Amino acid sequence: MSRVGKSPIPVPKGVEVSISAGAVAVKGPLGTLTQSIIAGVGVRQEGEQILMSTLDATAMSNAMSGTMRALVANMVTGVSKGFEKKLNLVGVGYRAQAQGDKLNLQVGYSHPVVHQMPAGVKCETPTQTEILIKGSDRQRVGQVAAEVRAYRPPEPYKGKGIRYADEQVIIKETKKK
Repeated sequence: MSRVGKSPIPVPKGVEVSISAGAVAVKGPLGTLTQSIIAGVGVRQEGEQILMSTLDATAMSNAMSGTMRALVANMVTGVSKGFEKKLNLVGVGYRAQAQGDKLNLQVGYSHPVVHQMPAGVKCETPTQTEILIKGSDRQRVGQVAAEVRAYRPPEPYKGKGIRYADEQVIIKETKKK
């Protein structure tokens, strides 16, 4: 069995896990998340732990047990602590402003860009050049951050654009005559 799939998932206090025939539901202080169980993988709860097992001895179910474990572990972390992505705006006149469930961006276009936040994802702007995207679903938070970054990805000559906080942009040297 997968090494990742063998390790148990600890369930913190305040988090409820319910396992039905085809899905796992995790409920916590930050919301409720559900995930369908992948074929060939067994999920069971023993006390304060969730364990994965393979139902048959194929390589596919072995690999999927590790995948299922990672998905459920992210659900447990999401409903208890939450996930966040931090973006930085680099460029003269580049600004961001959160207004309710919308993010207004001024990133060098002739018009402001308005990004609508999906349900379950919140956006904050501590300063005009920082964006914090928070939520309980790791995949959705990462997808929203990628969509916001796609409005103006960092360019390689001056480094202007929207970048992740931990992203390193390698600046190219300009062409010499």
